[in-house]
Amino acid sequence: MKKLLLAVGFGLAMAASAQAADKIAIVDMNNLFQQVAQTSGVAQTMKNEFGGRASELQRLESDLQTKMQRYQRDGATMKATERSKLEKDIQAQRQDLAQKGQAFEQDQARRSNEERGKMMTKIQAAVKKVAADQSVDLVIPANAAIYNSSDVKDITADVLKQVK
Repeated sequence: MKKLLLAVGFGLAMAASAQAADKIAIVDMNNLFQQVAQTSGVAQTMKNEFGGRASELQRLESDLQTKMQRYQRDGATMKATERSKLEKDIQAQRQDLAQKGQAFEQDQARRSNEERGKMMTKIQAAVKKVAADQSVDLVIPANAAIYNSSDVKDITADVLKQVK
């Protein structure tokens, strides 16, 4: 009796999963991120926000390299006090550049994550709207599906239209 109930239960589960397959869709999240990032101008926003600091860091690095080249070229012929002063100046500038560079990278990464979060929120809202409009019960990322038949609906283009 238990085996019969188990077999019937298993059969019902298989039938339900086959029926639910009609309401599954996939979405290409990587493609959506690229498309949304291009259309929303995230790269230009980041460039505008961090361009000045990047230029300043490049200028500091160039100045440091010039001093290091001067030290290598003229260090042997310099007076001890002048050489010592230049060494201290190079060391201080290295530390300053390292600190500013690290702060720049952290700020840029934090800001990039904020922008990604905003895009993800927009994309998720669009996926929910498209799924509701098309009566889809389950949406999975395309790269998470090991196999999908041609019957599985790809809603990436519809989501992209909704985001724009």
